[in-house]
Amino acid sequence: MIAPLTDPLLEVRGLSKHYRVYSKGLIPRHVSTIKACDDVNFDLLPGETLGIVGESGSGKTTTGRAILRAIRPTTGSVLFRTDDGKVVDLAHLHDRDLKPLRTQMQMIFQDPFSSLNPRMTVQQIVAEPLVIHRIAKGSELEDRVIAMLRRVGIRPEYRSRYPHAFSGGQRQRIGIARALVMRPRLIVADEAVSALDVSVQAQVINLLSDLQEEFALTYVFIAHDLSVVRHICDRVAVMYAGRIVELAKSEELFADPKHPYTRMLLSAVPQPDPSMRMAFTTGGEPVDLSNPPSGCAFHPRCSDCFAPCTTDAPKLIQLGGDRQAACHLYEQAETVQAAR
Repeated sequence: MIAPLTDPLLEVRGLSKHYRVYSKGLIPRHVSTIKACDDVNFDLLPGETLGIVGESGSGKTTTGRAILRAIRPTTGSVLFRTDDGKVVDLAHLHDRDLKPLRTQMQMIFQDPFSSLNPRMTVQQIVAEPLVIHRIAKGSELEDRVIAMLRRVGIRPEYRSRYPHAFSGGQRQRIGIARALVMRPRLIVADEAVSALDVSVQAQVINLLSDLQEEFALTYVFIAHDLSVVRHICDRVAVMYAGRIVELAKSEELFADPKHPYTRMLLSAVPQPDPSMRMAFTTGGEPVDLSNPPSGCAFHPRCSDCFAPCTTDAPKLIQLGGDRQAACHLYEQAETVQAAR
């Protein structure tokens, strides 16, 4: 549920993460730059769920990690409103100043097995954030761990067991408990259900929705499964080649996708009613970020491509309301409308 209109919890402006590629040999030289995410902009309201979707390699995970400063952005700012109302730029904070803010923002990882230390018990895993930040100890620490395990559906008597003793869905619940035990305000869920069976996915998605309402959480939900995104997200940002190409409310995007890439993604979603299936708008392979095409990165795969697409990169423009798209089709329509 979207919160009432208020100051954004998160304001992302011009966020970019670039990786320099060097040749092999005795004297390495810079040969190219991979723009994993490039000039990403969006706001996130308290209590809102923003979905970030796209093919593998589109920059979703890099964006999520850069927001939380798990990796340092190359350029841009990430303005975060702390629980005392102060606005700080996470992108430029020193590590020592960033650590206290970790209690207010956490991440749920994709693989529920590799993200849990196999040498630690469930008790130790969930308690670790509280211990590191010196929030609780002794019986209070144990009580908080037990309460959170109960809330995510793990029996407290299992807390002395190790991760290998649990199923994939249970391991992900443990990961959720670890992320929420400090009562953060912002959660970045990176493909949090993609490694789970479909039936277990539904249970975890419902759990995340319940926890959001109970703890007033704000989610950045990274996924490639559009049916899951449609169920849980208030707004959706579609990424391609490191850039946001469309940003809209969930119901608007699924009812009337504007960008050709968004239409391609939706056409691949299985529909039980054949009459509702969308025709494939394009094909081809995802862009090679080490050698991207000129102009719009999507133009080699786009059936609507015309002259400006091959030379000029489109800007993300307003299409009315909160809807945005980066496509020359709408820039052209906007120019014609202005001329009239």
